[in-house]
Amino acid sequence: MLVFKRFFAKIFAFFVVNKIKRSYRKAPEIQKKVLKELVENGKKTIFGTEHNFDEIKNHHDFIKRVPVRDYEQIKKYIEKIKNGELDVLWPGKPKYLAKTSGTTSGVKQIPITNESMPNHILSARNALLFYIYETGKTKFLNGKTIFIQGSPDLKSINGILEGRLSGIVAHHVPNYLRKNNLPTFKTNSIDDWELKVDQICHETINKNMTVIGGIPSWVQMYFENILKKTKKKNIGEVFNEFNLYIYGGVNFLPYKNIFKKLIGKQIDTIEYYPASEGFFAYQNSQSDKSLLLQYNSGIYYEFIKTNEFENEDAKRYNLSNIKIETNYVLVISNNAGLWAYNTGDTIKFTSLNPPKILVTGRYKHFISAFGEHVISEEVEKSISELCEVKEINIREFTVAPMINPEKGLPHHEWWIEFENNNVDLEKITKTLDRSMQQKNIYYRDLIEGGVLKTLEIVVVKKGGFNKYMKSIGKLGGQNKVPKLSNNRDFVDGLNSFFNQ
Repeated sequence: MLVFKRFFAKIFAFFVVNKIKRSYRKAPEIQKKVLKELVENGKKTIFGTEHNFDEIKNHHDFIKRVPVRDYEQIKKYIEKIKNGELDVLWPGKPKYLAKTSGTTSGVKQIPITNESMPNHILSARNALLFYIYETGKTKFLNGKTIFIQGSPDLKSINGILEGRLSGIVAHHVPNYLRKNNLPTFKTNSIDDWELKVDQICHETINKNMTVIGGIPSWVQMYFENILKKTKKKNIGEVFNEFNLYIYGGVNFLPYKNIFKKLIGKQIDTIEYYPASEGFFAYQNSQSDKSLLLQYNSGIYYEFIKTNEFENEDAKRYNLSNIKIETNYVLVISNNAGLWAYNTGDTIKFTSLNPPKILVTGRYKHFISAFGEHVISEEVEKSISELCEVKEINIREFTVAPMINPEKGLPHHEWWIEFENNNVDLEKITKTLDRSMQQKNIYYRDLIEGGVLKTLEIVVVKKGGFNKYMKSIGKLGGQNKVPKLSNNRDFVDGLNSFFNQ
C-alpha cells in the first residue's frame, strides 16, 4: 500500500508540475483573466457598486476606480459583514474571518470565502509536488507530519466562523493526509502555548516524524523540549527519518545554524509564503530559494515601488511591466473580496518567466531615524552572514534606533539572544556593522559623516524573547518578533520587562 502511495505521488506530481510549468510564459495573460473574473463577480456587491465595477474593462480602469487601501480603510466593510449584511465585498458572505495580529493595524479580520479557500490548500500541496518531482523523494509520505500552528477552535459571528488562519486550514487537510497528521485536534486546541508544545512532544516523541513545519522560533522551542525529554543529542537521533522542514512567515537564514545543531544532520527545506489574504508563493526548487508567485489562484497582483509608495501618483505595476531586483510593495485583489489591498509586505522579483520573488520585509518595518532607511532584508542578511562566517548560533534578535543616548552619538541597537554566552561581542559588533555599511550606502555615509556611530549590541539573556512575548500574550501561533522597527516600543517593553 505504501509503495503504491509513493508511486502514485510521483505520477501525480509529474502531471501537476508540468501543467504549471506550461503556464509560466502565460502568467501576465492569466493575470488579466483573473482581474476580469474578479471584477465580474464583484459587480453587484456593495463595494462594486460604489466603485463602478460596470465600467472596469482593464487594469487602467481598475486603477482609476479602486484606490489602494490598507486594513483600516476597509474595516467599515468588514464591520458590515460581521453585522450580517450580504454581498458586501464578495457575493454572499465569507465562510471564515481569519483573525490575525497585524503589524500596523492591530487585530485584523480577513475574509476567506469558498472560492478563496482552495488557494490556501492547493498551493501548499503543489509545493510538495514540486519537491517530489524535482528530488524523487517520497519516503516522507510513510511517516507522520506535524505543523506547529494555531488552535483550530473557531467561533461564530453571524454564521461566519472566526479563527487563526493556521487553525482554519487545519479543518481542510485532505482525508488522505489526515491519518498521518499530528497533533490531535484536542492538543492543537490548547491555548497555553507552552502547555501545547509540551503535549505535542508527548504525542510525537515515539512517532516516525518525517515532515515538520512551522515558524522557526516555535519549532525551535518544540525541538528543545523534545531533546530535554529524550536526553538525546539531536533531533536526528529522535526522529531518524525526519528529512523535510517546511516554514513560512519569516526568513529562515538567521535560524539556519541553530537548526543545523539541533537537528544534527542536513535536511531539505521548503519555504511557503502564506498570509490570511492568500497563499502568495512557494519555493518550487531546492536549488533556488526564490518563490513561485501564485498567478493563477484567484489573486490579482499589483506592485508599487517602495521608494514611490507614499507618492499620490505612485504607479501601480502588474506582471506585464515589472522589473527584477526592484523592491515593490505587494498589493492584491482576491476572490475573498479584497480590492487593491495593501498587504504591507515588500518583495522583489528574481525572475519574470516564471514569475519568482523573494520577500524582502514589511513596508512599515525599517529604520530611518536619520534617513538611512535600513530594511529587513539588509538586517537579516547581515545576521545570517555573521552566523555563517563566525559559526555563531543566534536564537532571536531585533533592531531599533537609539536616538538620544545618555552619551555619545545616536546609533542602532541590536538586541540579540545568543545560544551561548562565550561570544566576542567586540568582533561581532565590528562584523555586523561592516556588513550593514556594505549593504546600505546611506547608513555608511551617516557613519562616515559622524552623524551616527557604529551599532551597539544589547545581549538578551537566554529565553528572554520568549518570556517577553508570553508576557504580552504573543507567544506561539502566528506571532513573530519584529526584526526591526523605526521606534523603540518593542525594545523598551523588552527592557522594562526584565527590569521590573
